[in-house]
Amino acid sequence: MVANRGKNTTPELRLRSLLHRAGLRYRVHLPVRVDAHRPISVDVAFPRLKLAVFVDGCFWHGCREHGTVPVANGSYWGPKFTRNVERDHEATARLEQAGWMVRRYWEHDDPRAVVALVVDTVARLRNGEE
Repeated sequence: MVANRGKNTTPELRLRSLLHRAGLRYRVHLPVRVDAHRPISVDVAFPRLKLAVFVDGCFWHGCREHGTVPVANGSYWGPKFTRNVERDHEATARLEQAGWMVRRYWEHDDPRAVVALVVDTVARLRNGEE
């Protein structure tokens, strides 16, 4: 599992590159402390707008379309994936409770479509529409 990246995955890098090309500037893996618990590391953050964007991997975050649970050592992997999904829900809830807007996308989502959604969200937040 040492070779599995938690940061700077290919889908994340692709999204960040397209966001940058679209003229957006953001923070990467920003630790956001919203309460007494440990900080939440946001994949792509727009701190002034309080917008958090996450790119979730299908394997690690339980994608219903592409996620799979390994057959070998299922008693380990099943609870691990369940806890990952629970942690995602908890992080989203904590950020939203602190006034952040959270957007989560899957690694298999078309990055150009995701960029269009993020650009639109940023524009609406800047105009005070959200």
